[in-house]
Parts: sequence; C-alpha cells; structure tokens
Amino acid sequence: MHIQQLRKVTAIGGGHGLGRLMSTLSFLRHRLIGVVATTDNGGATGLLRQAHKCIAWGDIRNCLSQLSNQPLAAEVLSYRFNSDSSLHGHNFGNLLLYTLDELSARPLDGIQLLSRLLKVDCRVLPMSEAPTDLIAATNEQFDCHGEISVDDLPRMPTRLQLSPQVKATPEVLRHILHSDLIIIGPGSFLTSVMPPLLVGEITRAIAETPAKVIFIDNLLAEYSPAGQLSLDDKLQWMSNQLGLNPVDLIISNKPQGYHGMLPIITGVEAEPGMPHRHQPDSLLQALEKALAQLSKLKRTAV
Repeated sequence: MHIQQLRKVTAIGGGHGLGRLMSTLSFLRHRLIGVVATTDNGGATGLLRQAHKCIAWGDIRNCLSQLSNQPLAAEVLSYRFNSDSSLHGHNFGNLLLYTLDELSARPLDGIQLLSRLLKVDCRVLPMSEAPTDLIAATNEQFDCHGEISVDDLPRMPTRLQLSPQVKATPEVLRHILHSDLIIIGPGSFLTSVMPPLLVGEITRAIAETPAKVIFIDNLLAEYSPAGQLSLDDKLQWMSNQLGLNPVDLIISNKPQGYHGMLPIITGVEAEPGMPHRHQPDSLLQALEKALAQLSKLKRTAV
C-alpha cells in the first residue's frame, strides 16, 4: 500500500516538526489530521496563557502557517509586535486564534474557521481543549513546572505528567481509532512528542487502534535532556512513561547503539542549509519504505 491509498492518517507532535510532517503529507487533505501539543508556556504563547488561562496556540499556529495555501499567510501569522507597541512580545497568529476562540463555542471551532480562511484542507486539532501544563519529577516530587523548565533540566526527569489532567479532544480519539497509520514526531521529545501521549485517552486509543505506529526521530540531537539519549534509551523511556510501547517502526538516521527488535528506515536527507529539518521528498520516500516494510511484517504475521 502507498501513502496516497491510506484512508486516515494521524500525526502527533508539536512545534516545527509536526508542521513540517503535515506539509509533506498535505496531499492527503481531509484524510490527515495533526494532534498538536498545547502545553507550551514560553514566548508569545506564554504571555497569552498567563493573561487569559487559555491553551497554547503557538504550535497550532505554526502548523496552520506551514499548511496554508494563501500567499503571505505564514508571514502574517508569524508577525511579532515590536517594542514600539503595547502588544510587544505578542504574536499576531496567536492573538487571532485566541480571539476566534473567544467568539466560538469551543477552541476547535476557531481553529476550523481559520483553517477555512487559509484554505487548509488537513485538520489541525489540539490534544485537549482545556489548558494544562507539563510538569516533571527529577526525584520523587514533581518539582519542575512548565515546558521551558523541563527543556532546561540538566538530565532526564524520572517522570512527566500533565497538570491538571485533561480530556482529549473527542475528534482526536475518533480519528485515531479509525486511522490506517499513526506517526509520532519529529520534534522535541519531552515538550512536543510526549505531551499528547500523556493524555490518557489518547494513549489508550493508540493501544486499541489496529493502525501501525511510526516514530520519526530528529535528524540532530536536540538542546534538551533528551538530546543525550540514544535511540534505545529514548524509546525505553517513552515505554516506561506510557506503560506500553506503541511504536511498530522507526525512521532514524542514528541507529547506532540501537539494539531493539523494531525495523528502522534510514537515509533521510536534511533540507539544504537546515540540517535539523527533514527534506520533504526524502521524508516522503522514507515513509513509503516504512509502509512497504510494515505491509511485509503484517503479511508474515498472518
């Protein structure tokens, strides 16, 4: 089976990585959804959350700007007000999404309205429509609060958790349960990949769905405690946190030291001049190879 033949695909993550993946697969249109982490508490998103106790809009905006078919949309959504304005530090796209949310019955309605205005055919869904923060335990206690603090930790936390615990967006669960393929990553492991998986309903839905799960590793080591982990350690840490190993196949250029039983696809190229960013055609080829490999495994199992 080829990607074009898939009926439903769910991509899970946040930051620039999820937007890059979704733009690569945007030809799937309404068959593709992105489940976006909403725990960011830094920068413009952090300012808005402090003032209005809302979900984090930054990663949602990032995905929409990368998916938009409207000229200048990415530039407009990413516009940041300078020090000459009373809105200094704020981002226009975040403010627009917050405003649409205030005028809507639920956050998802505002996201869908902006998606239509930008002619985005894929669906971008928040992991939850309720505000929550990422917290980490470095010893026995959860003593590290917020994504910014988690990324600044000198070593991996022993546990991650959402505070408060929140319910998943219902549309997310329905799409996962009916997906042919689920893709986790790329992106910051602790603050983009893990937050959606910490929503219990999402992880349970992944465990229940017959869909295969692909984990896309970052091309370069990230500037966080997770950047010190081998591929083996990263997947083991995820498994320990979730109480299960949801991954069926890995796409990674760093298989050295990996001793697991899962198949790995390598050879993904980076965007010229941007060694941290996956080149779309190369990423698509890797995903096609991954599907072919998963099909063989399924036939063998039968």
